Amino acid sequence: MSKAHLKRLTIPESWPISKKGIKFVTRPNPGPHSTKVSMPLNLILKEMLNYAKNNREVKTILFNKGVFVDGKRINDYRHAVGLLDSIEIPEIKKCFRVIIDKKEKIKLVEIEKKEAIIKLCKINNKTKVKGKTQLNLYDGRNIFVDNDDYKTGDSLVLELPKQEIKGHIRLDKNKLVYLIGGKHTGEFGTIMGISSNKITYKREDGETIETLKKYAFVIGEDKPAIKIRQ
Repeated sequence: MSKAHLKRLTIPESWPISKKGIKFVTRPNPGPHSTKVSMPLNLILKEMLNYAKNNREVKTILFNKGVFVDGKRINDYRHAVGLLDSIEIPEIKKCFRVIIDKKEKIKLVEIEKKEAIIKLCKINNKTKVKGKTQLNLYDGRNIFVDNDDYKTGDSLVLELPKQEIKGHIRLDKNKLVYLIGGKHTGEFGTIMGISSNKITYKREDGETIETLKKYAFVIGEDKPAIKIRQ
């Protein structure tokens, strides 16, 4: 079998599809998201949304009706749709956002159309290119900024597809955080403290937890900047 496929029995545990059935499933194209937090578009349409029965129907939808990911029309059924990406399906007037839940499973949260072009992106790194600051974001985007007021670990609120910065959320005390890795994946809380490579946050049940800073995705001030759960 070609590299375009995976054995169903070896799919990531995070994919919410049965390991029984057709022996092979589509392998997502390489991209910025790991296979743990992303799935190929055709599996989302077929096995999560039940919008198509087979790859031929998926291709018909993509080429004739249209599906948008983060505001951009996608024609490749192997396109990897990952954590906090949005999906818009105009024909059925539905929009969704990809999340990871507390069971470390990929889930879709239905969102309004106006939210489908709003993206929350974590700053993974900063670099200097010809004297200008370039922000390297978790989903593979790179954005040049005029000021250097941004830090690694902060989040940007972007309007897509033009990538206009609409907001800046600092990784700091009292900010809301969403855990995207480790044993507390999928949890929400409020940052209580930051030291070196770790953060302490108060979970919604009141318990205080310490985890690695790299697992923290800051999502808002008093409330999340985007809809992340039902």
